[in-house]
Amino acid sequence: MAGLFDKTRTTLEMIKWEHSVFALPFALTGMLLAAHGLPAARTVGWILVAMVSARSAAMAFNRWADADLDAANPRTRSRAIPAGLLTRSFVLGFTCVAVAVFLLAAGELNRLTLALSPVVLVVLLGYSYLKRITRWSHLGLGLALGLAPPAAWVAVRGSLDARILVLAAAVTLWAGGFDVLYACQDYEHDRQVGLNSLPQAHGLAAAFWTARLMHLAMLGLLVWLGRLFHFGVAGWLGVAAVGLLLAYEHALVSPRDLRRLNAAFFTMNGVIAMVFLCFVAADLWMRR
Repeated sequence: MAGLFDKTRTTLEMIKWEHSVFALPFALTGMLLAAHGLPAARTVGWILVAMVSARSAAMAFNRWADADLDAANPRTRSRAIPAGLLTRSFVLGFTCVAVAVFLLAAGELNRLTLALSPVVLVVLLGYSYLKRITRWSHLGLGLALGLAPPAAWVAVRGSLDARILVLAAAVTLWAGGFDVLYACQDYEHDRQVGLNSLPQAHGLAAAFWTARLMHLAMLGLLVWLGRLFHFGVAGWLGVAAVGLLLAYEHALVSPRDLRRLNAAFFTMNGVIAMVFLCFVAADLWMRR
């Protein structure tokens, strides 16, 4: 029993369970916008199952695909596979189980959700290999998170509305921007081993400016989203709050000082996602 508990805890640490707060709030935002409020409990439940299982599959597959790269990087060699805490076969098996749960959830939602699920899996799993071929792999991660709002919309309505793609683009740039910042801590290592990233290709200063521009573009897209969905006061306050939080996030770090990068990456981005969800939910409730 103790061994099972330890393996479960290690697995949850491997997939960074607590970081579901990044994508899940934006998926729920897409769900609320699609339903003009809260959909049926059954739909909410299967959306949650689909989101958690998809993210778990993506994270586990990334650890499996990057095991050798992680072992060569001093920052990541303590991860579960390089450290010998989990075997590659176990992690691959866990990935397959998570994929199966995701496909089950997609099928329980509606026919279009199931039909599009392979496309989602290609994006989620394919991201792990992008750093080997392009410096723009950050946008691959961004797209993996950006699919959450339109996926939730399809889950609710059984169809796709172009308006929700604006939120998908905003989330893509938001996540891509913070991944650019996160990659700065591996700048020297990536240069030595030839892994692609914007910091590795253009330097830390250029990477920071790229992240800032991505986040400014994200704010512009949120303004567009607000106009498309006719946000009220609460919705616009949510957009403003995201802008202020992004400004604070960028104030925490600089190309010369990355010490607070984890606070900027993990804490602030989780707060941003949750704050926007809460303001949009309040806006929809106030306009009912």
